[in-house]
Amino acid sequence: MIDASHLAILQGIGQQTILQKGDFFIREGQVPRKFALVQSGLIRYYYQNDKGIEFTKSFIAPGNVLASYTSMLNQSPSLYFIQALETSTLLEINYKSWLSLQEQDSYWDKFLIRALEKGYASKEKRERDLLLLDAETRYRNFLLEFPGLEQQISQQQIASYLGIQPESLSRIRKKMIG
Repeated sequence: MIDASHLAILQGIGQQTILQKGDFFIREGQVPRKFALVQSGLIRYYYQNDKGIEFTKSFIAPGNVLASYTSMLNQSPSLYFIQALETSTLLEINYKSWLSLQEQDSYWDKFLIRALEKGYASKEKRERDLLLLDAETRYRNFLLEFPGLEQQISQQQIASYLGIQPESLSRIRKKMIG
């Protein structure tokens, strides 16, 4: 997504950070002032309701941009949590530094558009799947889209991503095995 010379420019204004498993990049309610490129590890975006129930929005793998973008853009509190599911290395970019860089070189406008398009396409697919597909099909698609992830994260997190209860996921898994 980004060539070596432009990555070097980002590294020049950014800061490499390591999040340990369970650490937060941002918490719900915080006003974000940075975004990041995920270099290694695995990240989860999730919402939490007033009863403490979590709803996984997405999983972010290396090579992707990490941000509470709308909140960063509007300088408003984030509506969700961004948490490391395993030790993760990030290149954090301060938003004000980013805006300055973006003004200097139109490459960064194109970079931003590509990142937003990728995020939008993923969001559109996820919404369609949640609205039109049954839980078993969503689970099968999860296994195809995220090979090996099932061994890295909890069944609760998978169920919350699929929009089902853990008990329903257990039934689906048993049915698929049997």
